[in-house]
Amino acid sequence: MKKTRLILLVTCALLPLIALAAYYGATRVDPNSQHAVGEQLDELNGVAIYYNGGVNTVQGRNLSEDGYNLGLRYQCVEFVKRYYFERYGHRMPDSYGHAKDFFDASLSDGNLNAQRAMLQFRNGSPEPPKADDLLVFAPSLLNRYGHVAIIASVGNVSLQIAQQNPGPFGSSREDLGLSRKDGNWYIDESRVLGWLRVEPTTELPDSQQSPTH
Repeated sequence: MKKTRLILLVTCALLPLIALAAYYGATRVDPNSQHAVGEQLDELNGVAIYYNGGVNTVQGRNLSEDGYNLGLRYQCVEFVKRYYFERYGHRMPDSYGHAKDFFDASLSDGNLNAQRAMLQFRNGSPEPPKADDLLVFAPSLLNRYGHVAIIASVGNVSLQIAQQNPGPFGSSREDLGLSRKDGNWYIDESRVLGWLRVEPTTELPDSQQSPTH
């Protein structure tokens, strides 16, 4: 009886370690032989989206030529920060943080998120999401860091996001439902916290301005 109890206690003690080791391995091993880490899979408005393999794989920190922190290659955060930096020359005052940290739950809808220098809207805002907005997802059981993506396009009942590091078999593009209820706009995904937007005063670099006729 004592031996059985001892075995049970040891097993119970080891289970969390085994689960942690399994999670560590599963999120860092690349099971998809069709792509190589760092391979360009897609692009949005000229900004590349790279393959990252396991979701917790990191290929060092990406810095701009003058040292601005773009994030850890090739995580989801690195793509969205690089997107705004290359497309708008936008620098976030707080250049660090996990994906979940991009949404400040203490802010009222439509206020300035000072850490990101972007306007912030809650999922359920009177202000509809727009193309080029940054979408923030809450953490999940298997992803404690959350997720961020860029809204690529918006239709009447759905929108499409562009994302980096969705998993080794995930897609760089994903469609999400969009609905309006009582004058408020909702992205029909329970993990969506809201969207952030570069302020209207932010202009595209001259090379990316639409031509005039």
